[in-house]
Amino acid sequence: MSDEKIKIKFPDGDIVEYPKGITALEIVEGISKKLAKKTIAAKLNDKVIDLFRPIEEDGSIVFLTFDDNEGKQVFWHSASHILAQAVKRLYPQAKLAIGPAIENGFYYDFDDLNISEQDLEKIENEMKKIIKENQKFTRKVISKEQALDLFKNEPYKLELINDLDDKVISIYSNGDFVDLCRGPHVVSTGVIKAVKLTKLAGAYWRGDSNNKMLTRIYGIAFPSEEQLKQYLHFIEEAQKRDHRKLGKQLRLFSLHEEGPGFPFWLPRGMVIFNTLIDFWREEHRKAGYVEIKTPIMLNKALWVRSGHWDNYRENMYLTKVDNEEFAIKPMNCPGGMLVYKEEVHSYKELPLRVGEIGLVHRHELSGVLSGLFRVRAFHQDDAHIFMRPDQIKDEILGVLQLADKFYSIFGLDYHLELSTRPEKSIGTDEQWEQATTALEQALKATGRDYKVNEGDGAFYGPKIDIHIKDAIGRTWQCGTIQLDMSLPERFDLTYMGEDGENKHRPVMIHRVIYGSLERFIGILIEHFAGKFPLWLAPEQVRVIPVSNNFNDYAEEVYKKLFDLGFRVEKDFRDETVSKKIRDAQLMKVNYIIVVGEKEKSTNTVNVRDGRENKVLGQLNLDDFIASMKKEIEEKRL
Repeated sequence: MSDEKIKIKFPDGDIVEYPKGITALEIVEGISKKLAKKTIAAKLNDKVIDLFRPIEEDGSIVFLTFDDNEGKQVFWHSASHILAQAVKRLYPQAKLAIGPAIENGFYYDFDDLNISEQDLEKIENEMKKIIKENQKFTRKVISKEQALDLFKNEPYKLELINDLDDKVISIYSNGDFVDLCRGPHVVSTGVIKAVKLTKLAGAYWRGDSNNKMLTRIYGIAFPSEEQLKQYLHFIEEAQKRDHRKLGKQLRLFSLHEEGPGFPFWLPRGMVIFNTLIDFWREEHRKAGYVEIKTPIMLNKALWVRSGHWDNYRENMYLTKVDNEEFAIKPMNCPGGMLVYKEEVHSYKELPLRVGEIGLVHRHELSGVLSGLFRVRAFHQDDAHIFMRPDQIKDEILGVLQLADKFYSIFGLDYHLELSTRPEKSIGTDEQWEQATTALEQALKATGRDYKVNEGDGAFYGPKIDIHIKDAIGRTWQCGTIQLDMSLPERFDLTYMGEDGENKHRPVMIHRVIYGSLERFIGILIEHFAGKFPLWLAPEQVRVIPVSNNFNDYAEEVYKKLFDLGFRVEKDFRDETVSKKIRDAQLMKVNYIIVVGEKEKSTNTVNVRDGRENKVLGQLNLDDFIASMKKEIEEKRL
């Protein structure tokens, strides 16, 4: 370390002088040994660096732990190196490809590695040995020529090196293992306390099907065994709730190779679909929205005007009609612009809230299709709000309040994120400042915390994203509120102001609450684990007679419930009562009614909660009906 000094600024604003060449680890250890134990990497002037890397310049520093996404990425990338080292120890002939951190864990790709799922335990045990050895990670910069010589027996590394324009290349070592890597990494292998290899898969080199298929090993790692245990429990719970599995079991929807990415809705699924739409329509009616429906296919001229033809065409389905090019709509907005332009609007009419549950199509790659979560055709609960600039704050607040009402009904917690002006954008500084300030004021008025994503807005305006949290803690981005300064310009939208001039430009909001109805239903299936609340359930009641002698009374109960509008089924099969009850439970029926001699003579029903397998006992039929009506009316969870 030299006598020269550098100035380091901390998140609280304090600036401290340190000797030039000090490491981030030495800095954090000087602050708190406890914090140092948790710290994985550092962020110096917005660049993530190793804790052991000498700091040669002034800058602002942030210490990253496993709680930070960037900290997790460093942690998991380090674990991928341990995986590669373990594989090379056990299978020296294996060739190294790449090993990045991903959203949940890490993977490493290998060639010349012929293994099965049964071999993962052996590799995992070797990783644990390496972790126990507590090998230090070190970074070294070498020339391209040195790198080519060092990795002369690793063809995939050689290809990567030859593709680099850099004259110098960084490598990382731990123990006897060396890898081509930009880093950063944790201080030592011992920082990683718990590891689990999760699956084996095939993957083409560089994602190109023309290249060789490699062996990919996936894994996850944590700073403690307890965190790993919690994660594995979470995965087990998530698998039980998988909407694809439950969708098939509960006969809600199906997917067929004849239409990849195009869901088939079955009768029980249509009940949920239509109930959600009915709820959406009623709540939007109360909130002052009108509903429209625009065509599913419109000509090229419209998509050129909206900007989609130049910027989104590869995701659109195109066709020709009468020798004119058309596109199936990937978004509802352009059609909504045409509806607005049909007549002259006065400032007194605004805000104009226009909703549309529009079927849109987007050409997603087959590899990313996933149940209802990623499809090629889906219904967006779009709405476009046209307003004066002075109405932005109140309209944004109105949308946030409506979204809160929706998510609360389903028992979904959520957090808010504000994304501000990106480097490339349209509109004046004044427009962006006015729009962003209005969004911030609306967010503050909700009383909820929110996160700011600087520079992450759309090119046409700032936005608010709503991330919901389900029953097992997963987050999903569903609702979004986007201010748009582009389409009103492109379509020359105007309104007549107080001055009598029809030249004033409205501000426009795009917003969704469900987002994609298909995806939202997928989320709800997993959130409720298929056990829907009574108001949403595809089958609310099933009536079962104890024997054929009581079919008449069972039919009478069934008909009364059916005539009152309940979603009720009857089971008169020649099966045991216990089997019928079990079948109803497997279908997550809310209430199972069993009737026999006692119930017939007293005009009662014996009720069981099918979701919780809880016997509620003998109830007066009218009282039971009244309690169900109240449960539906209150939309109880």
